[in-house]
Amino acid sequence: MSISSEALSAKEKIARLRLIRTENVGPVTFRQLISRYKSAQRAIEILPELAKRGGRKKPLVACPMAKINKELEELDKLDGELIVLGDALYPVPLAATEDAPPVMMALGHTHLLDKSCFAIVGARNCSVVGLKVATSFSQKLGEAGYIISSGMARGIDAAAHSGAMATGTIAVLAGGADVIYPRENKKIYQQIKETGLVLSEMPFGTQPQARHFPRRNRIISGLALGVLVVEATHKSGTLITARLASEQGREVFAIPGSPLDPRSKGPNSLIKQGAQLTESVDDILEVLAMMDERSISEPQYDMFHTPYIEEVENNLIDDNLEEAYKTINEKLSHTAIAIDELIRLTELDTSVVQTVLLELELAGEITRHAGNRVSFC
Repeated sequence: MSISSEALSAKEKIARLRLIRTENVGPVTFRQLISRYKSAQRAIEILPELAKRGGRKKPLVACPMAKINKELEELDKLDGELIVLGDALYPVPLAATEDAPPVMMALGHTHLLDKSCFAIVGARNCSVVGLKVATSFSQKLGEAGYIISSGMARGIDAAAHSGAMATGTIAVLAGGADVIYPRENKKIYQQIKETGLVLSEMPFGTQPQARHFPRRNRIISGLALGVLVVEATHKSGTLITARLASEQGREVFAIPGSPLDPRSKGPNSLIKQGAQLTESVDDILEVLAMMDERSISEPQYDMFHTPYIEEVENNLIDDNLEEAYKTINEKLSHTAIAIDELIRLTELDTSVVQTVLLELELAGEITRHAGNRVSFC
């Protein structure tokens, strides 16, 4: 993967934190801005102009430095570390996902990010058998050299962390890295901080909300080579993690169960859809051994080697970009559409569509969705 071998400067790290904390800047837009302007410092300077071209009336102002400094002070107090996309410390598998978190707050042992990772997730309201399976599998996978990632939820997640405590585990939180949720997992949280790693892309103090969990789930799977689903009902949020893993090109594994147990509906359904039927740790290790030999796909936007396209941008303006805005706005609606489909329908050049969408998002006119889709807000 095209990752710079040199660490980012402290100034650029802070600028990237400021950029992603700015209104209307999401992970995909962040990546496009860095790819285009080569630094967050330069991107921040041009944000007002881009948002204005997208139709925003009120100037788009970058996140205030006072707020950023407060966040960095909290990080320092907790003896944490800022993990920034584009820096040498950022985990390679996660960087290869299209909506990788631009920044993460890390508490604990960041060297675990250099090792191969495997995710284990499942139901909160799980069976005793499910707990035993999660604990046993995480312990054996840890002994085989894999770091276990999960979401520190009650049930299967907590069991997965416990089983891997001796070998290394990463807890990805939906709220701030300093927010213990659920409170009953306080002991596990403290243990992970001491021997493993706690990660979150959210600012400190953020209380987890329902909309945060799918975002957390993409990090759990994005860190890993594969994901094991132990137990999950048919409508469980765990299946979101499995779907995201599949979209990210990760292998999905599932423990089969009785058709009479609602908690087996999720894994059994995944197996029908092509997930690896898993009865033992060896079933996982055999597949992972082959996956280790395959390179993980490149990110859609190469932020490290893509040349600055100021000339292209100027040509777009000269060639009446307003007409492109009109065409794209006619095709967009409040129902999400794949960007590839939008390009096909408009018959516009890809670079034109990407430029218009970037500016519309900065203006607050559109929202990006998983699967490279967009819609009006």
